Amino acid sequence: MKYLIVGLGNIGAEYAQTRHNIGFMVLDYMAKKAEATWNTERHADCTEIKHKGRSLHLIKPNTYMNLSGKAVNYWLQELKIPIENLLVIVDDLAIPHATLRLRQKGSAGGHNGLASIEETIGTSNYARLRFGIGNDYPKGKQADYVLSNFTEDQMIDISLVMDKAVEGIQAFAMLGIERAMNVANS
Repeated sequence: MKYLIVGLGNIGAEYAQTRHNIGFMVLDYMAKKAEATWNTERHADCTEIKHKGRSLHLIKPNTYMNLSGKAVNYWLQELKIPIENLLVIVDDLAIPHATLRLRQKGSAGGHNGLASIEETIGTSNYARLRFGIGNDYPKGKQADYVLSNFTEDQMIDISLVMDKAVEGIQAFAMLGIERAMNVANS
């Protein structure tokens, strides 16, 4: 069985440690643990990890956040992966910092990357692992907040949750979304 695991973020060194790039950070962590190598392919950096007989195709779109749907749609078609085997990892302002929420479906909630995916693939019925980045910013400064770097203390908190995020991704592939939610959301 094949799965498409998408981490959302923006390409470029200036975005590497920003809150908006938590999807990239999770996949980088997962690939490093599996000693997987990234390759630049069409619309994304890609790697494949085998986990207990499952093929997890990890992609980090290189289309920038607002055009993430282009990469997701391409790789779903290219790899012939059904939407029920799609999991998108995304930052979420509405969830407390370093808290995970795995959901079977949902709205874009104002997130441009999710909006692009939903518009391009024609549905919001796909799994998403929302990684809380908190909402500690002044009114009207949301864009500045998501594009700013995590503090050192926040990076420590994130490092403590990375293994749980990987466990949630693996559970999604092995156990299905319902049981994976019990793993990731606990």
